[in-house]
Amino acid sequence: MSRQFIILLAAFLLAGMPCTLLAAGFDHVKRLADRGFAISAQAQLLDNNKILGEIDAERQLSPASVSKLYIAAAALDRWGPQHRFKTRLVSRGWVDANGVLQGDLVLEGGGDPALVSKDLWQLIQGLRQQGITGVNGQLVISQWRFGPVECITTDRCDSRSHSSNSYDALLSSAAVNYGNWCVNVLPGAKAGTPARVMSCDILTPLVEVKNRVKTMIAGEPTRLNAERVTRDGADTLVIDGSIALNRSPHSVYRSSSDPGHQAGLTLIAMLEQAGVEVSGGYTTSDTPPPSSSRQLASVDSETLQTLLLRTLNYSNNFMADILSLNLVEQPRVSLKQAGREIERFAESLPNHGPLTLYSGSGLTTENRTSAKGVNKLLEAMYRRAALFPSFVAGMQTPTNGPMRFIRRGSDIFQHHVMIKTGTLNQPYAVRAMGGYFRTRTGRWGSFSVLVNGNGKTPYLSWSQVLDPLAEDLTAMILDN
Repeated sequence: MSRQFIILLAAFLLAGMPCTLLAAGFDHVKRLADRGFAISAQAQLLDNNKILGEIDAERQLSPASVSKLYIAAAALDRWGPQHRFKTRLVSRGWVDANGVLQGDLVLEGGGDPALVSKDLWQLIQGLRQQGITGVNGQLVISQWRFGPVECITTDRCDSRSHSSNSYDALLSSAAVNYGNWCVNVLPGAKAGTPARVMSCDILTPLVEVKNRVKTMIAGEPTRLNAERVTRDGADTLVIDGSIALNRSPHSVYRSSSDPGHQAGLTLIAMLEQAGVEVSGGYTTSDTPPPSSSRQLASVDSETLQTLLLRTLNYSNNFMADILSLNLVEQPRVSLKQAGREIERFAESLPNHGPLTLYSGSGLTTENRTSAKGVNKLLEAMYRRAALFPSFVAGMQTPTNGPMRFIRRGSDIFQHHVMIKTGTLNQPYAVRAMGGYFRTRTGRWGSFSVLVNGNGKTPYLSWSQVLDPLAEDLTAMILDN
């Protein structure tokens, strides 16, 4: 038999083999395919682009929250690490001799993904410094840039009427506190009495509360269950359970049904507590403030690099989607439009390949990319010296990251890998990872592993993915 024939026969046989048999470097991860899971995986060295292992690297799969790496990169590329988002209080009115603003007071939402109560206090301080003691008009929450944004996922659509979570908040350029109501639950005066519930912002709760929490004797476990329900446009927090007599205040966060109205109710209550009475209540608007308006106070967000640290480290869906919406210049933008803006950024990355993003957060299983695509993104950011430190800072090292479930595998894996994970359980399991590693000799590498189930595959725990990945990456790190 000729050597040429043997080579042709081998090529023919390899072409017909399942991709899992060609999983050089991912010998442990590939076993998930035997259980029916779809896999796309690739690892490479970044100094010479040598591929250390791959499984169907161009296969399009759902990346879940690994999608957030795309919004982080696109945002850094657009604005740079030191960019800040500005929120303003403006008005066309004038201040009379008694310090009363004659005209509407407008909060112009600037798309700050982390606007919180302390920022509102800073705005109020700016008003007081100008001698403003009242407003003879309305407080207008201007969310003209975007908001409330049309929901495209079941959890966010359901949150218009009820929610038992904080991550499903609806989106607005004027949202406060990540679109969440916050209350502190404290024990009552003695065991057997109702617990106390106070606002996280002021003394009186900003939202109606049905308090069904009982105070227990010291040492008993604290068990709280909270749901926000909405009827006739009004939000109510229903809180059940128990709290021990010696327990510190326990904060409860639940998404509001309308972030614009939540911002209005929050700000007007804080204004009144600061002694600034607003005669006309509050309303929301989707039009810009008049061009003749003058600025009365403003507050800047934290820098983009700080915002991304929080977005990636804690996989904050609200922040990721707000950042993606900010990428689109035109007003009244949708998540799909924001996704297309990130797709255009990916098109500029050499050899990236297809990308479909319905949301920057990755909450939608319709998002699609490949392990090769994620690696091309990681490679491109690695080569951007001015952006790379801010980009990689948002990833977690397993040994000390805030997400404890990734603290698995060998010491080599735990100390030599920077990782972003993605998780979805419905309508099917998604476990996805992307990040960087340093080899034994100090070389940089990047990797991505996307694992998708389907309607017939069993539940997939993180240990079933992280443990084999840790073994495969540990071998690559030691061998290079």
